[in-house]
Amino acid sequence: MNTAEAIDLPQDAVPPRAGVWADLGAGEGTFTRALVARLGPEGRVVALDRERRAIAALERWSSRNAARVLPVLADFTAPLDLPRLAGAPLDGILCANALHFVADPESVLARCRSWLHPGGRLVVIEYEGREPSRWVPHPVSSARLGSLLAAAGFGAPAITATRPSAYGGSLYVAAADRLDPDRG
Repeated sequence: MNTAEAIDLPQDAVPPRAGVWADLGAGEGTFTRALVARLGPEGRVVALDRERRAIAALERWSSRNAARVLPVLADFTAPLDLPRLAGAPLDGILCANALHFVADPESVLARCRSWLHPGGRLVVIEYEGREPSRWVPHPVSSARLGSLLAAAGFGAPAITATRPSAYGGSLYVAAADRLDPDRG
């Protein structure tokens, strides 16, 4: 997927306003670039990946483009202290083509919830209709995602976009907001 397609796909899920977001499993930054474009010049993105090569590519891109991106070498599937820009909880988290690598998505989604302020947005882009494989070892269908998010303290996900995947099945974009525990 190229950057223009990555910008277009989650546009209805990511509010077009400045904020602080994280891109979990950012890779070399296709969706990080999409977030930077969507959030505008005041938006900031913490981009996490466990591959040094990917983080180095993100650092090069960010420095050349004066982007407000903080590349972080980290495995988001393990407990970690997420760097907090501006010392506050995140406005949003993007998890694009990453949850299907996680054997225990429940713990990851619970951590995501803890990093967001109440009402903060989680955007998930995943495959629909894919069987487990080497490239998608733990598929997360949209139906399964709904139950995982409810258990983690998120509202019901809204599917904001779908498109055919070049690798079989389709991709879906789901957006869910962190529920405020004080509102019951």
